[in-house]
Amino acid sequence: MDTVPKLAVAGLAVTAALVALCGAVIAGSGVAERPRPVLRWTPGACVTGELALTACNGGDSEVVAMAADPPRPGECPVDTDEVLRVGVGRTACVRNFLEPHPGAPGGGGGLLRPGDCVTLDGRERACSRPGWYGRVLTFADEPAACSAGTLDTLDGDTHVICLGRGGQVLDRGACVAEPATDVIARSAVTRVPCDSPHAWARVSSFEVTPARCPPSSKRYLRADEGYRPVTCLSVLSQ
Repeated sequence: MDTVPKLAVAGLAVTAALVALCGAVIAGSGVAERPRPVLRWTPGACVTGELALTACNGGDSEVVAMAADPPRPGECPVDTDEVLRVGVGRTACVRNFLEPHPGAPGGGGGLLRPGDCVTLDGRERACSRPGWYGRVLTFADEPAACSAGTLDTLDGDTHVICLGRGGQVLDRGACVAEPATDVIARSAVTRVPCDSPHAWARVSSFEVTPARCPPSSKRYLRADEGYRPVTCLSVLSQ
């Protein structure tokens, strides 16, 4: 009788079937790899310290709005720390998760706003750094529309920048060094302390024409651009 050999063969067949089944289970147990998320410049996206998009578990700042290039008034929130050019005609308004916030007034970054300091070309500079010309008081469509207290103006990208006290902006009572010529650009007017040996004259008023200067003003500066072209001066020394 050959019963045992037949049972043995049957047993091997069963074992082979089980092994094949296990192999099928093992082969099907792998987890499919998830596709990486596509990073886009949209509100809520996160940005690294190097100003590149990143997953939001490792960012230093967040995109709070998208705007035109340059941003039009009101397109970026007032607490924007940085405005990044991200494509043709597009910018991203970005705010840091943690301090410092350079978009704060005087901080040197973000949107230009009252309290910020600007250079003669209208670019913002931190008030703690040297080289800025004036401090922003407000904005207007034209110089004549600037608010009371405006001492000078600069042309911005989309509006006139109205400047108040601070920096190199002259005010009544301020003293200046003697310029090389009578008709000069504002960048050539040097404000100095009135007790300085370089103080040449004191500002008595600002007028549209020299004829409107007060009688005590024997000299004047006539700038070739600006909000108040004639600066009336009382000479301190000859």
